[in-house]
Amino acid sequence: MAIEVFNRYENKYLMDTKAFYTIYNRLLEYMEMDAYNKNEQFYSISNIYFDTEHDSLIRNSLAKPKYREKLRIRAYGVPNADAKVYLELKKKVFGLVNKRRTALKLNESYDFVRTKVEPEFKDYMNRQVIQEIKYFLQRYDLEPKVYLAYDRIAMFCKNNRDLRITFDTNIRSRRYDLKLESGDHGDQLMGRGQWLMEVKAEKTIPLWLSKMLSEHDMFRTSFSKYGNEYKKMRNEQLTGERIQL
Repeated sequence: MAIEVFNRYENKYLMDTKAFYTIYNRLLEYMEMDAYNKNEQFYSISNIYFDTEHDSLIRNSLAKPKYREKLRIRAYGVPNADAKVYLELKKKVFGLVNKRRTALKLNESYDFVRTKVEPEFKDYMNRQVIQEIKYFLQRYDLEPKVYLAYDRIAMFCKNNRDLRITFDTNIRSRRYDLKLESGDHGDQLMGRGQWLMEVKAEKTIPLWLSKMLSEHDMFRTSFSKYGNEYKKMRNEQLTGERIQL
């Protein structure tokens, strides 16, 4: 069964393709590939993020308060209407990321968010997480806002499964066709050949990893996929308004 509750710290690093291969090859000494990365191939993740009419969740998140939260539907690849996906509630409190998710069929997840009525319970669902998401939905009037997808390589530490490292590239987004089943097309969010590495751990990272990152001049950065997409969208809107003036 997939893990449905996470509590961990997430550190992010941006790099080019050369740095990616250097770090990736070094990590193979300590880590093994995720089951989704068969034969060292990428797997794709697609998401629909929900927000209020005036984008209050992402605007609050970009202000970097001590507490922030967001809701999304996540799928692996392009799902059909009857496929199982994850409805995820993600919170960040004083730097600690708490993610709670439940499996649902795609149409069940759409209906749950739209109506705020919990689905009829099935054995693949997490009853407690559904109740938490229901409470969240009662606090906000949400609508689908943005589609985000990316290609991922994921790794687990051989000696400590709590340490997970992911590499995302080809991050793409759209604010139309806001259905996961509509395909994984979209506009590029980062430049060609750019990678986002995330180091995810319940506690501090091991010394060998800290040394490795230092040796290759890897420094933590703040990068939210949804946050950067929102800033890009707003910049384009403002540029268009200035041109019209």
